[in-house]
Amino acid sequence: MTTAMTRNGTTPIAKYGSRPTPRVKLTGQRIAIQHPDAETGEHLLGEALGAVDQDALHGILKQLMKASVILQKPDEDNLAFMISMTKSIAPRDSLETMLTAQMVSVHVATMRFACRLAFAEGIPQQEGLSRALTRLARTFAAQMEALNRHRGNGERPITVQNLSVQDGGSAIVGNVAQHAHLTVADTDMPIHEGQHERDRVIASNGGAA
Repeated sequence: MTTAMTRNGTTPIAKYGSRPTPRVKLTGQRIAIQHPDAETGEHLLGEALGAVDQDALHGILKQLMKASVILQKPDEDNLAFMISMTKSIAPRDSLETMLTAQMVSVHVATMRFACRLAFAEGIPQQEGLSRALTRLARTFAAQMEALNRHRGNGERPITVQNLSVQDGGSAIVGNVAQHAHLTVADTDMPIHEGQHERDRVIASNGGAA
Protein backbone atom coordinates (compact mmCIF):
# COMPACT_ATOMS: atom_id res chain seq x y z
CA MET A 1 0.00 0.00 0.00
CA THR A 2 1.28 3.46 -0.87
CA THR A 3 0.35 6.37 1.35
CA ALA A 4 0.77 9.99 0.33
CA MET A 5 2.24 12.55 2.68
CA THR A 6 -0.36 14.90 4.11
CA ARG A 7 0.23 18.12 6.03
CA ASN A 8 -2.41 18.36 8.74
CA GLY A 9 -0.23 20.02 11.35
CA THR A 10 3.10 19.91 13.10
CA THR A 11 3.35 16.57 14.86
CA PRO A 12 6.44 15.56 16.86
CA ILE A 13 8.38 12.61 15.46
CA ALA A 14 8.39 9.58 17.77
CA LYS A 15 11.26 7.12 18.14
CA TYR A 16 10.90 3.73 16.49
CA GLY A 17 14.25 2.13 17.27
CA SER A 18 16.07 0.43 14.41
CA ARG A 19 13.02 -0.55 12.37
CA PRO A 20 13.48 -0.45 8.57
CA THR A 21 13.01 2.92 6.94
CA PRO A 22 10.19 2.98 4.36
CA ARG A 23 11.06 3.85 0.77
CA VAL A 24 9.56 6.77 -1.07
CA LYS A 25 7.93 6.81 -4.49
CA LEU A 26 8.00 9.83 -6.78
CA THR A 27 5.08 10.72 -9.00
CA GLY A 28 5.97 13.94 -10.74
CA GLN A 29 6.63 16.42 -7.91
CA ARG A 30 4.65 14.31 -5.44
CA ILE A 31 6.36 12.23 -2.75
CA ALA A 32 4.61 9.13 -1.42
CA ILE A 33 5.84 7.09 1.54
CA GLN A 34 5.49 3.37 0.91
CA HIS A 35 4.19 1.99 4.20
CA PRO A 36 0.92 0.27 5.20
CA ASP A 37 0.27 2.91 7.84
CA ALA A 38 0.73 6.55 6.83
CA GLU A 39 1.46 7.86 10.33
CA THR A 40 3.97 5.13 11.15
CA GLY A 41 5.67 5.61 7.79
CA GLU A 42 6.11 9.32 8.42
CA HIS A 43 7.47 8.71 11.91
CA LEU A 44 9.98 6.12 10.67
CA LEU A 45 11.19 8.33 7.84
CA GLY A 46 11.30 11.36 10.10
CA GLU A 47 13.43 9.51 12.61
CA ALA A 48 15.84 8.39 9.88
CA LEU A 49 16.27 11.99 8.67
CA GLY A 50 16.42 13.54 12.13
CA ALA A 51 13.24 15.55 11.50
CA VAL A 52 11.59 16.88 14.66
CA ASP A 53 8.11 17.25 13.15
CA GLN A 54 6.10 16.95 9.94
CA ASP A 55 7.16 20.35 8.64
CA ALA A 56 10.82 19.45 8.98
CA LEU A 57 10.23 16.07 7.35
CA HIS A 58 8.37 17.50 4.36
CA GLY A 59 10.93 20.26 3.93
CA ILE A 60 14.03 18.07 4.03
CA LEU A 61 12.45 15.47 1.74
CA LYS A 62 11.62 18.10 -0.87
CA GLN A 63 15.14 19.50 -0.71
CA LEU A 64 16.70 16.06 -1.09
CA MET A 65 14.34 15.32 -3.98
CA LYS A 66 15.51 18.46 -5.81
CA ALA A 67 19.14 17.51 -5.20
CA SER A 68 18.48 14.02 -6.59
CA VAL A 69 17.63 15.35 -10.06
CA ILE A 70 19.16 13.53 -13.03
CA LEU A 71 18.52 14.86 -16.54
CA GLN A 72 16.17 17.54 -15.12
CA LYS A 73 14.00 14.94 -13.38
CA PRO A 74 13.98 13.79 -9.72
CA ASP A 75 15.47 10.31 -9.50
CA GLU A 76 13.81 7.85 -7.12
CA ASP A 77 16.84 5.58 -6.68
CA ASN A 78 19.11 8.56 -6.13
CA LEU A 79 16.73 9.92 -3.49
CA ALA A 80 16.60 6.52 -1.77
CA PHE A 81 20.41 6.51 -1.65
CA MET A 82 20.50 10.00 -0.16
CA ILE A 83 17.95 9.05 2.50
CA SER A 84 19.95 5.93 3.36
CA MET A 85 23.20 7.91 3.70
CA THR A 86 21.48 10.49 5.89
CA LYS A 87 20.14 7.73 8.12
CA SER A 88 23.59 6.13 8.43
CA ILE A 89 25.09 9.44 9.64
CA ALA A 90 22.26 9.56 12.22
CA PRO A 91 21.62 13.30 12.66
CA ARG A 92 20.80 14.06 16.29
CA ASP A 93 19.27 17.54 15.99
CA SER A 94 18.01 19.99 13.39
CA LEU A 95 21.45 21.47 12.76
CA GLU A 96 22.86 18.02 12.04
CA THR A 97 19.88 17.25 9.80
CA MET A 98 20.53 20.31 7.64
CA LEU A 99 24.28 19.73 7.55
CA THR A 100 23.84 16.04 6.72
CA ALA A 101 21.46 16.90 3.87
CA GLN A 102 24.11 19.27 2.51
CA MET A 103 26.78 16.59 2.84
CA VAL A 104 24.89 13.95 0.89
CA SER A 105 23.93 16.54 -1.74
CA VAL A 106 27.55 17.63 -2.13
CA HIS A 107 28.60 13.98 -2.41
CA VAL A 108 26.06 13.36 -5.18
CA ALA A 109 27.25 16.48 -7.02
CA THR A 110 30.87 15.41 -6.58
CA MET A 111 30.23 12.03 -8.17
CA ARG A 112 28.38 13.69 -11.07
CA PHE A 113 31.41 15.84 -11.81
CA ALA A 114 33.67 12.80 -11.47
CA CYS A 115 31.56 11.04 -14.10
CA ARG A 116 31.70 14.06 -16.41
CA LEU A 117 35.46 14.27 -15.97
CA ALA A 118 35.83 10.63 -16.99
CA PHE A 119 34.16 11.39 -20.32
CA ALA A 120 35.60 14.87 -20.83
CA GLU A 121 37.52 15.55 -24.03
CA GLY A 122 39.96 18.38 -24.35
CA ILE A 123 42.26 19.95 -21.79
CA PRO A 124 40.12 23.06 -21.04
CA GLN A 125 37.05 20.98 -20.21
CA GLN A 126 39.07 18.56 -18.09
CA GLU A 127 40.70 21.39 -16.16
CA GLY A 128 37.36 23.08 -15.47
CA LEU A 129 35.78 19.87 -14.24
CA SER A 130 38.85 19.07 -12.13
CA ARG A 131 38.64 22.44 -10.39
CA ALA A 132 34.94 21.98 -9.67
CA LEU A 133 35.57 18.45 -8.40
CA THR A 134 38.34 19.67 -6.10
CA ARG A 135 36.16 22.45 -4.65
CA LEU A 136 33.34 20.00 -3.94
CA ALA A 137 35.71 17.53 -2.29
CA ARG A 138 37.10 20.30 -0.06
CA THR A 139 33.59 21.41 0.81
CA PHE A 140 32.68 17.86 1.85
CA ALA A 141 35.79 17.63 4.05
CA ALA A 142 34.91 20.96 5.68
CA GLN A 143 31.37 19.74 6.30
CA MET A 144 32.70 16.60 7.98
CA GLU A 145 34.91 18.71 10.23
CA ALA A 146 31.97 20.98 11.06
CA LEU A 147 29.83 17.98 12.00
CA ASN A 148 32.58 16.50 14.19
CA ARG A 149 33.15 19.84 15.92
CA HIS A 150 29.41 20.26 16.51
CA ARG A 151 29.19 16.81 18.04
CA GLY A 152 32.24 17.59 20.17
CA ASN A 153 30.75 20.89 21.43
CA GLY A 154 33.21 22.89 19.37
CA GLU A 155 36.30 21.40 21.02
CA ARG A 156 39.34 20.35 19.01
CA PRO A 157 41.34 17.86 21.13
CA ILE A 158 45.10 17.69 20.64
CA THR A 159 46.95 14.46 21.40
CA VAL A 160 50.60 14.78 22.46
CA GLN A 161 52.55 11.81 21.10
CA ASN A 162 56.16 12.94 21.63
CA LEU A 163 57.49 14.68 24.72
CA SER A 164 61.04 15.93 25.35
CA VAL A 165 62.10 16.94 28.88
CA GLN A 166 65.30 18.93 29.43
CA ASP A 167 67.44 18.76 32.58
CA GLY A 168 65.74 20.49 35.47
CA GLY A 169 62.30 20.13 33.92
CA SER A 170 59.39 17.91 34.89
CA ALA A 171 57.14 15.69 32.86
CA ILE A 172 53.44 14.97 32.97
CA VAL A 173 52.77 11.31 32.36
CA GLY A 174 49.26 10.92 30.94
CA ASN A 175 46.95 12.23 28.23
CA VAL A 176 46.88 15.97 27.54
CA ALA A 177 43.82 17.61 25.92
CA GLN A 178 44.16 21.24 24.85
CA HIS A 179 41.18 23.47 24.11
CA ALA A 180 40.85 27.13 23.17
CA HIS A 181 40.62 28.34 26.76
CA LEU A 182 41.97 25.55 28.95
CA THR A 183 44.71 22.95 29.07
CA VAL A 184 44.15 19.98 31.35
CA ALA A 185 46.19 16.88 32.08
CA ASP A 186 44.67 13.50 32.81
CA THR A 187 47.53 11.97 34.75
CA ASP A 188 47.95 8.34 35.62
CA MET A 189 50.64 9.04 38.25
CA PRO A 190 51.99 12.01 40.27
CA ILE A 191 54.49 14.36 38.64
CA HIS A 192 57.37 13.20 40.84
CA GLU A 193 56.75 9.64 39.69
CA GLY A 194 56.94 10.94 36.14
CA GLN A 195 60.43 12.23 36.93
CA HIS A 196 61.36 8.79 38.25
CA GLU A 197 60.07 7.27 35.01
CA ARG A 198 62.28 9.67 33.04
CA ASP A 199 65.34 8.72 35.13
CA ARG A 200 64.62 5.04 34.52
CA VAL A 201 64.46 5.59 30.75
CA ILE A 202 67.73 7.55 30.78
CA ALA A 203 69.42 4.79 32.78
CA SER A 204 68.22 2.11 30.37
CA ASN A 205 69.67 4.14 27.48
CA GLY A 206 73.12 4.25 29.07
CA GLY A 207 72.77 7.67 30.66
CA ALA A 208 72.08 9.61 27.43
CA ALA A 209 69.59 12.44 27.86
